Amino acid sequence: MIDLAGTTAVVTGASRGIGAATAELLRQAGARVAGLARSLEPREEADRWDLPCDLTDSPALASACGQIVERWGAPDVVVNNAGLFLLRPFEDTDAEAFDRQLAANLQAPFGVARAFLPAMRQAGRGTLVTVGSVSDHTGLPENAAYAASKYGLRGLHEALSAEYRGSGVRFSLVSPGPTDTSMWDPVDPDARPGFLARSDMLRPEDVAQAIVFVVSRPAWVQVDWLRLGPVSPSA
Repeated sequence: MIDLAGTTAVVTGASRGIGAATAELLRQAGARVAGLARSLEPREEADRWDLPCDLTDSPALASACGQIVERWGAPDVVVNNAGLFLLRPFEDTDAEAFDRQLAANLQAPFGVARAFLPAMRQAGRGTLVTVGSVSDHTGLPENAAYAASKYGLRGLHEALSAEYRGSGVRFSLVSPGPTDTSMWDPVDPDARPGFLARSDMLRPEDVAQAIVFVVSRPAWVQVDWLRLGPVSPSA
């Protein structure tokens, strides 16, 4: 079992899916975990603090992150996980839908990084994990808005890695393939030819384990990019 006793972690999108699995696994490893998500119920325990927050609301996000730093200090781990998924043909994707993808998948992670990195740099330690997607490296049909936001997120990760080099703060991009979360509910991939069945997808716990692996490496180990996906089913 990985031991993260004495560390502090922040996980966005902690109410469900990959975020909920990651928050729980970090807690089981001994970290005290602050969760941020719009649908979370307020909760304060010795090792878990949930703060309801719309991450696309910049003032609300800054306030919630500020509370965490004020009470717990610089986090050892920040997992930028929250996001939206959109599968829609390009010509059916209007500017409003595009803006929502950028707000959730790029603007909010940018705000989270801005809120925590100054304290992490001052402390000279910590790991910021960006949860990307197969779409942060590969363009796929009906993915224009989502891929644009995830490619941008990868760019943010790479720029921060370069800018904070030598600060003691590490940056890792974890890019999972299709993962069976509620984001797939509107799509119903089981009923769409050419889509991977949900039973063959990764589980949220698989991605959570990869994230915990990354953040638990010794301080001198940098995992820049970790890509994982489901094994292709037999024909």
